[in-house]
Amino acid sequence: MHDLIIQAIERGGYLGIFVLMMLENIFPPIPSEVIMGLGGVLVGQGRMQFWPLLLAGTIGSTLGNYAWFWAGDTWGYQRLRPFIERRGRWLTLEWEDVERATAFFIKRGQWTIFFARFLPIFRTMISLPAGLAHMGKVRFLAYTFLGAAVWNAFLIMAGSMLADAEHILGWLVGGIIALTLAGYLWRVATWKPRAER
Repeated sequence: MHDLIIQAIERGGYLGIFVLMMLENIFPPIPSEVIMGLGGVLVGQGRMQFWPLLLAGTIGSTLGNYAWFWAGDTWGYQRLRPFIERRGRWLTLEWEDVERATAFFIKRGQWTIFFARFLPIFRTMISLPAGLAHMGKVRFLAYTFLGAAVWNAFLIMAGSMLADAEHILGWLVGGIIALTLAGYLWRVATWKPRAER
């Protein structure tokens, strides 16, 4: 399976990495750990270059996160709440979750945007409270870009170290994708509004 993904990433090149990373941060089809990790494998094999890969992945991450920021900043509480309440099951999210994340963001400060980039799920969802709190766009983009760059660089380096470990790589990639998909499906299947719990 990882061979197919590697071939797809190699054929798509840096533009493909950019698009996948942008989509991963809007609605994750494939986790960033797989995208940038396999990009790192290609770096280790000499089929991609570190800096263009890092730049493409980081710009993609930043723009994907900006989509959630824009939704919060533009729609605000009143327009966003009905959307979350209608689509809650598929987002595995309730309005109360958004309110809690916003309170956490306000309490912990804007540097949360930088540090959240290292945490799965939270790294994307923290962008919505930042938008709802009307954080400055330039500061949001800067913190997001820097945090994503650090995380992506780590993933590329980790992937490049596994470039020769084909027997481990297949299991690792398959396991990450399977766990991500299973986790999402389980959350959708077991999701209930708090009022029904």
